[in-house]
Amino acid sequence: MLRAPDESPAGRAERMTALHADHSRAVLRLLLVLTRGQRQTAEDLLQETMLRAWRQLDSVPAEPDAARRWLCTVARRLVIDGVRLRRGRPAEVHLVDMTWIPAGDDTTGSALATHAIRHALGRLSPAQRSLLSEVYLVGRSPAEVAGRLGVPIGTVKSRTHYALRALRTGLEAA
Repeated sequence: MLRAPDESPAGRAERMTALHADHSRAVLRLLLVLTRGQRQTAEDLLQETMLRAWRQLDSVPAEPDAARRWLCTVARRLVIDGVRLRRGRPAEVHLVDMTWIPAGDDTTGSALATHAIRHALGRLSPAQRSLLSEVYLVGRSPAEVAGRLGVPIGTVKSRTHYALRALRTGLEAA
């Protein structure tokens, strides 16, 4: 049961402990529903919800039902913010898993891996090879490459994405 706010550090800690004990399970259940059963994500969001409650403890209502509504609102908004953040960022593109490439002392394996990479690069168009070379070998940023080519940065990013996808397909075929 929550009491009237006590301004001492011990009183704040006691109130936060009671808040967590009384409402964390209900908030976690809500977060599990909102994250479609992703337990790790739900637990992370619960922790962030409780952290915000601690930081704004004076804003959390003293009445238990109102406190639960406040916590659920914060949790729901955190889920919404996470979804918006993921929508605003492009999907991360990774090169092919290179763990299969043998160690430096395996000359046969190295030769086969080199052949596979050369074959996959050979299947790319000259423009795709050039773009991947500029971004990954030379180390230029997409903005620099866009300036050099005279195209928008979004075009460079999408062309890089498709070139990587074509390279990945070529390596999988090899």
